[in-house]
Amino acid sequence: MARMRIPRLGLLLMLLVPGIGRGEPPASQPRRYFAIEVVDEQTGRGVPMVELQTTSSVRSYTDSAGLVAFDEPGLMNQKVFFGVAAHGYEFPPDGFGIRGAVLETTPGGAARLKIKRINITERIYRITGQGIYRDSVLLGRRVPVAQPLLNAGVTGQDGTLNAIYRGKLYWFYGDTNKLSYALGNFSMSGATTELPDRIDPSAGFTLKYFVGRDGFVRPMAPIPGEGVVWLFGVVVLPDESGRERMLAYFQRRRGLGPVLENGFVVYNDATDSFDKLKDLPLDPPIFPTGYPFRVKRDDGTEYIYFTAPYPALRVKADWKSYLDLASYEGYTCLKPGTRSTGKDPVQLDRDAGGKLVWAWKQDTTPLSPKDQQDLIAAGTMTRAESPFRLQDADGGKPILLNNCSCSWNEYRKKYLMIASEVFGATMLGEVWYSEADRPEGPWVHARKIITHANKKDDAHDFYNPVHHPFFDRDGGRVIYLEGSYVNTFSGNRHPTPYYEYNQIMYRLDLSDPRLKLPARP
Repeated sequence: MARMRIPRLGLLLMLLVPGIGRGEPPASQPRRYFAIEVVDEQTGRGVPMVELQTTSSVRSYTDSAGLVAFDEPGLMNQKVFFGVAAHGYEFPPDGFGIRGAVLETTPGGAARLKIKRINITERIYRITGQGIYRDSVLLGRRVPVAQPLLNAGVTGQDGTLNAIYRGKLYWFYGDTNKLSYALGNFSMSGATTELPDRIDPSAGFTLKYFVGRDGFVRPMAPIPGEGVVWLFGVVVLPDESGRERMLAYFQRRRGLGPVLENGFVVYNDATDSFDKLKDLPLDPPIFPTGYPFRVKRDDGTEYIYFTAPYPALRVKADWKSYLDLASYEGYTCLKPGTRSTGKDPVQLDRDAGGKLVWAWKQDTTPLSPKDQQDLIAAGTMTRAESPFRLQDADGGKPILLNNCSCSWNEYRKKYLMIASEVFGATMLGEVWYSEADRPEGPWVHARKIITHANKKDDAHDFYNPVHHPFFDRDGGRVIYLEGSYVNTFSGNRHPTPYYEYNQIMYRLDLSDPRLKLPARP
C-alpha cells in the first residue's frame, strides 16, 4: 500500500499546533478563545444558561460551569458589548437601563462577570444533552463528568423517574432526541449511576446509559405498537416469593393524544428492560402517577403515595396491592366510588351538617384541580374547604398545579412540596415551594423558587420538577431538584441552544429566610 503523502504545510502544522493530526479536540488550543465566566454573586459558582449577546445579535450561552469560549471572527481583539440575560438572574443596568458589559476580547484572555440571583433556588448544571461542558473543554478546563460533550448520542430528554434497585441508582427518561436523526427513542430511555452516597450532587455525575448496537439509547419499555410509551410510578417491591422487583405503570399513546394501551410492567434483569406484566382496561380513572414516595402511618402500615397533582393518591406498599387498581385510595371529598375527570359533573360527599367529608376512599379519585376550580367558581364549595388550596404567600394568588413531588424532610420536620404551576407567569415554567405536617395537607402557602419568565417575550417551560431526597445533604438542609427545560408550551419560538429539551439540576438551601411561610389561616 502506498504511503499517504502529507503536504509540507500540513506537516508543519502538526508539529507546531498541539492536537492536530492526533484527533484531539479543540481544547488543545485554549489560547485561541476569550474566556467569559459568569458567576452567581451570592455563591461565586458559575451560572449555566446565561445568554451573552453582542450588538450584532451573536448569542452565546454559558455551559454548566458558567463559561463561554468566545471566538468570533471579526470580533476578536476588540471592545465588544455583551448583553447579559438569564432566567431567574439579572445583571445590573447602567444609566440607560441597559444590562451588559464591554469586554476586551483578547485571545487567551478572560473576564469574570457577577450576576444577581433572583431565584431562591440556584441553577447548577445540566444533566442531559449535548455540550454540557462544551466551553470548559474548549478552554482546556477540568470538568467533573466523564462525558462532557456527548453521551450515547442524546441531544434532548424529557422528565425523569428514579429507583434504587440492586445496588444502583436508576434513571428513566421520557422521549429522547437523537443526534443522527430527527426522530429518537420514544419508549423510555434508561441509565444507571452509583448509589447516592458515592455521588457529589453539587458537582454532577455521569449517566451510564443502556444503549443499542448503534451506540444510541435503546428502548427500556419496548412494547410493540404505534405511539409512544411512557412509564409512571416506578417502585421497588418484593414479589410474592420475596424477591425484590422493580415495577411501573405504562401507557402506550399517541403522544399527548389518546391512550392506546395501558397496564403494568416489571423489570427484567436479564435483558435490562421492562416486560409487560399485566394489561388493564383502557384509560382507568385511577393509576400510579407522578413521583411516588413512601409513608409509614402511626399503625405501622406502609403506603406508597403518588402526586396527582397533590399527594392525594395512595396504595399499600406491597406487590398485590400495587398491581390492583381497586386497592388504590384517593384522599378526596367525592362520594365513594365516584370519579373526577375534569369533564363530567362530580358528586361531593357532605355530612349531615353540610361539611365536606375529606377522607381516604377506595376506588374514588382525588378531586381534579379543574373540577375544584369550577366548583369554587360556581359557589358549590369554597377554597377554605379544601386542603389542596395552594396560594402565593405574598398576596394570596391561587396557584393551579400541574404536578409536584413530595417527601419528608428531616431538616424542616415537614413534608416538602416542589410544585409546577400551570397558567402562571409562564405556561409551565414556574416552580413553587410549600410544606405541610402531613402529605394530605392542608397545603396553603407557597413561595416561588424558580422562574423562567424574565421578560414577556422570553418565557420558557420548566415542567416535571422533582426533588431527589436521596441527594439531600447537611441533614436535609440542602436539597437538589431537576426538571425539563423546553419551549414547547411557552409560546416562545426560539429554543435555547444546547439546553433545549433537557434536564437541569437546581440546588435549594432550606435555611434561606426567604422560604419562611406564614402561619396557616
